[in-house]
Formats: sequence, C-alpha cells, structure tokens
Amino acid sequence: MTAPANGPASYFPSIEKKYGRPIAEWTDLIRSSPLTKHMELVNWLKSEHGLGHGHANALVAHTLAENSGK
Repeated sequence: MTAPANGPASYFPSIEKKYGRPIAEWTDLIRSSPLTKHMELVNWLKSEHGLGHGHANALVAHTLAENSGK
C-alpha cells in the first residue's frame, strides 16, 4: 500500500485533473522560465497559465526543492 503524498505533492492529482497536463510538463515549464524567485514564478503561472494560487505555489515549491536537491 502506497502512503499518501505529503506537502506540495498532495496537490498533484488535482492539478493534473484540473489543468490537463502532467506534473512533469509543469516542472519543465517552471525550469525553462527565466524567472527564478518563488513568488515571481507563482505569479507567472497564475497570470500566464491560469493556475490558482495554491496549485501554482505547490508546483513552484516542489520544483525549486528538487532543483536544490532537498
């Protein structure tokens, strides 16, 4: 039995369902952005891609943590 996801990853199923893209596409999009600061990326996802604040925040937090090796 798989343990439920915690933290930002707990949002992933609803993000994929609501926006129709796999998480890997979102993380690739975030990594390819010239923006580097957390809130800049969150606001960009909200304004350019129509994500809600919680979903954008979860994606950015997860991606930046992966990039930093945490």
